[in-house]
Amino acid sequence: MLSRMRKTYDAAFKAKVAFEAAKGEKTIAQIASEFSVHPNQIRLWRNHLMDELPELFSSRRPQQEKAREELEADLYQQIGQLKMEVEWLKKSHRRSCRDEAGRG
Repeated sequence: MLSRMRKTYDAAFKAKVAFEAAKGEKTIAQIASEFSVHPNQIRLWRNHLMDELPELFSSRRPQQEKAREELEADLYQQIGQLKMEVEWLKKSHRRSCRDEAGRG
């Protein structure tokens, strides 16, 4: 039995199709035929566009991006700290194993 690969579309294509649907000049069926995409998928992309569009002009957007960047920087710092601790524990464990082997 042949397995069918799912189609993947890049963001620019999705935006183009969603914008066409949002304009309302053509029916969803016409757009689906033109771009070879299932009508339900077009509806999903259009709805996503319409949901996210107000956020584009929101004054909170820069604040949200700054908060995300700060969180990301903090997480990377924690990752670095944890990596150093793991390396220290590995070295410490190796030393203790050698000391026990030398005594035994």
